[in-house]
Amino acid sequence: MRTATITRTTAETDITVELNLDGTGTYDNQTGVGFFDHMLDQLSRHALIDMTVRAKGDLHIDDHHTVEDVGIALGQALTQAMGDKKGIVRYGSCHLAMDDTLVRAALDLSARPYLCWELPFPTHKIGSFDVELVREFFQAFSTHGGITLHVDLIRGLNSHHIAEAAFKAVARALRDALETDPRKADAIPSTKGAL
Repeated sequence: MRTATITRTTAETDITVELNLDGTGTYDNQTGVGFFDHMLDQLSRHALIDMTVRAKGDLHIDDHHTVEDVGIALGQALTQAMGDKKGIVRYGSCHLAMDDTLVRAALDLSARPYLCWELPFPTHKIGSFDVELVREFFQAFSTHGGITLHVDLIRGLNSHHIAEAAFKAVARALRDALETDPRKADAIPSTKGAL
C-alpha cells in the first residue's frame, strides 16, 4: 500500500497530512482557509488519492504560511508514499475544461523539481483568498514532491474557474502518472534505473 503520514511543525504552522495513493478520492481537509480546502478536495477527488489534511497556521497574519506549508507537507508525503517509484507510469498530462476556462497541466515524477507557471489571473482575490497563493502552493508541492510541473492557462475569464481548473488538471495528470504500468510493473521507469 502506497501511504504516508507527514507532520510538519514550525513557529508558523502545525500540519499533519495523510495520503493513500491507491485510494478512491476520499478527503477530509481542514486548514482554516475555506477556498484552499475546496481546492485540496478537488486535488484528492480527481487524483483518486485519499487525503486528510489538518493545518493550524498563523491566519491572523495571512494565509500564506498555511498554504505554502501544506504544499511542502503534501509534497513530502507524496515522495514518501511513492517509495522507489517502481512500476509507475511516471508522466501525466491533462487539458481540463471548466466553463470559460481551459488549463493544461503536464508533469513528470522525476525527482527533479521544476515549476513552469503560466497561469495569469484576472483578479487579485477569490473572495478573501489571494490568487498568488495558488502558485505558492504548487511551487512548494512540486519542489518537495520532486515533480517537474508545467501549468498553462489556455483561456479563462473567471479567477475561481482558473484556480479550480488548475487543481483539477494537476490532479488528473498526477492520477495518470501514479498508475501502475501493466507492461512494466516491476521496473523503475528510467534508463538510469533510479528516480
